[in-house]
Amino acid sequence: MGTGKAYPEQRDIRAIAILLATQGMIRLGEIPDPLSGRAVLDTEGARFFIDLLRALQEKTENNLSPTEAAFLGDAVDNLRQILAKKTEAKNG
Repeated sequence: MGTGKAYPEQRDIRAIAILLATQGMIRLGEIPDPLSGRAVLDTEGARFFIDLLRALQEKTENNLSPTEAAFLGDAVDNLRQILAKKTEAKNG
């Protein structure tokens, strides 16, 4: 694999959070699926990636820098908010 601009400079917990959050955004239909090119809402898949991020948050609690902890918390919060809006719109 190359090491172009597609790979983050920082190889820390934020890179892992970005990978998981990106998958969550794909499942939320916010980013087109790279395989199909279509944006599709998959709430179960989105919840799976939110749960993975929450597990990462729990397992790394008190072991992250304040910047890393805030970044991970923001990723979880943002995905949860989008999921809530999407499920509310779908059901209401």
